[in-house]
Amino acid sequence: EGVAGLGKGLQPTQHCPLLQASPPARSFQLDYEEDCFRKDGAPFRYISGSIHYARVPRPAWRDRLLKMYMSGLSAVQVYIPWNYHEPLPGVYDFAGDRDVEAFLDLTAKLGLLVILRPGPYICAEWEMGGLPAWLLWKPDIILRSSDPAYLAAVDSWLHVLLPKIKPRLYQHGGNIISVQVENEYGSYYACDYGYLRHLLGSFRALLGSEVLLFTTDGARAEELRCGTLQGLYATVDFGPGSNVTEAFGAQRQVEPKGPLVNSEYYTGWLDYWGEAHASTSSVRVARGLEDMLQLGASVNMQSPFLQLPSLPWPGADFKDQYKPVTTSYDYDAPVSEAGDPTEKLFAIRTVISKFQPLPVGPMPPATPKYAYGWVALQKVSACPEGCAVPAQHCLAARCPSLSLQYADLLDVLDVLCPSGPIQSQFPLTFEAIKQVHGFVLYRTQLPRDILDPAMLGAPPHSICDRGYVMLQKEYQGTLERDRQTALHVTGNTGDTLDVLLENMGRISFGANISDFKGLLGNLSLDSSPLRNWLIYPLAIDTVVQQGWPHAALPKSSSGHRAGPAFYAGTFETPGIACDTFVKFPGWSKGQLWINGFNLGRYWPLRGPQQTLFVPGSVLHVGRPNNITVLELEGAPSTPLLLFLDRPLFNRTLSRSTAATE
Repeated sequence: EGVAGLGKGLQPTQHCPLLQASPPARSFQLDYEEDCFRKDGAPFRYISGSIHYARVPRPAWRDRLLKMYMSGLSAVQVYIPWNYHEPLPGVYDFAGDRDVEAFLDLTAKLGLLVILRPGPYICAEWEMGGLPAWLLWKPDIILRSSDPAYLAAVDSWLHVLLPKIKPRLYQHGGNIISVQVENEYGSYYACDYGYLRHLLGSFRALLGSEVLLFTTDGARAEELRCGTLQGLYATVDFGPGSNVTEAFGAQRQVEPKGPLVNSEYYTGWLDYWGEAHASTSSVRVARGLEDMLQLGASVNMQSPFLQLPSLPWPGADFKDQYKPVTTSYDYDAPVSEAGDPTEKLFAIRTVISKFQPLPVGPMPPATPKYAYGWVALQKVSACPEGCAVPAQHCLAARCPSLSLQYADLLDVLDVLCPSGPIQSQFPLTFEAIKQVHGFVLYRTQLPRDILDPAMLGAPPHSICDRGYVMLQKEYQGTLERDRQTALHVTGNTGDTLDVLLENMGRISFGANISDFKGLLGNLSLDSSPLRNWLIYPLAIDTVVQQGWPHAALPKSSSGHRAGPAFYAGTFETPGIACDTFVKFPGWSKGQLWINGFNLGRYWPLRGPQQTLFVPGSVLHVGRPNNITVLELEGAPSTPLLLFLDRPLFNRTLSRSTAATE
């Protein structure tokens, strides 16, 4: 599908001539006569890469941006997730890792232009595509449409965000050359042109008439039909497996003149829980990039310079069934989630060097990694009996100094839900009780004796997304969206039935993204509905961030059992705080916090991800590091964590040889 096979309608555009008349001092414009961009009047083509500041700890921003600059990129593409900055209606957070203005100023300082993607919907495999879950507190709201309730929330947000952006536009002395409106709207069912017209008016009113506004859609006719609008320059997205001629030909159907633009060239792909780790050939990526650059196209490489998302931000797709995205957003990218340049990065850099000069100087090296070894997580006064970990490799070798703790989740509800439960005849969704993320516990009692196994079940599509079932505090099993929705149970009248519901991430692409969480329908016993529920919205992330359980010992538990439980311990680094990766030998499924920082879900039995990335900036030097694990199904008899110096995906070392651990 190389350039030699290009049709007559797609001629190279890199020879865009210089303008004779002098343009404004600073301008970034479309030239429909010569099919190119013009920057300050001169023909311009950008080669860009995506970076998600919300997925990169602030101490690593400069390192990642420098690697992008030294790769030969002239621009970076930046998403702004609405829900990251407005966690509750009218409550805004632009501090610390969320300081998007500081991030944008850093890109300018390093000499990079910016292509901004402020949404309001961004996809990005991010929870609900960046839309705040609190929008669903109005259950009949129609997202991404002209629904007045939705537009009111959007307008309120844009009036906060876009004034921060306007002074940083290229025309005003900044480095933002273009701004995308919405994202891949042609893939959404609504196809509401009134909505797009409203956004166009809002962006123009708040950013001015000179800024270049554009859309991005897939290269199919039906996607471009619903995703484009006069007044917004239409661009396309496609990966190295696509035919370049056909893809840009689709753009030409809606934009007969103007620059060719691939706004998302996929250098890798995301992972779903339960599927193989995605990988994309460096050779194919480089060949596709060269084909587009030979046409004079502007290209943004999607997600090549990323890091991990901490919970609760990974989203999900819906492709015939619910498919939650893994914690890691490694993406088989040119730069790994830990910031390491890869073979793919250097292949891309070689292609870029054929079209424009590379910056002088070396590529910044990979970040230092350290294998801290084993850490024990259980209440013991000496090393666990039978533990085979050599003392020189065990950070828990002096176990009495670890202040190790263990607590069943059901025994600490007073800590996790200090306001107490909500009473309801039937279950209520997360949204109905204004719980945005995390977990909700549903509790009721058996209405009768069940001597023979009875079917505890839920209506189709009503377990959102996983329910951990306990009867009299004994773990019975798991109910799961689009999978197992019934269990057999026995018990006596008045026995306590608990179901812990987990939000695995709201849908970010592929369906109506009004993805309500919790029990969406009533549970029943042999088709007889259960009633009289106590509903506990759990603030687990908040209490762990505040120091629990390390700041105060939990209440004594009734012993080690299967089912949801917390494990806690501490370890000290040997005088250095480097990036590292945590493996979970023998664990089932759960979440990990270190020093109150939520590092995400682990699920080694489902895979492909086998380790969680721990940025060195999270760790302390010279004082203990607090580890908290919420295991949901069952920990190993000897709960140990293993800290490695490399990631494991699908039982395969990332970009290396087969793992033996």
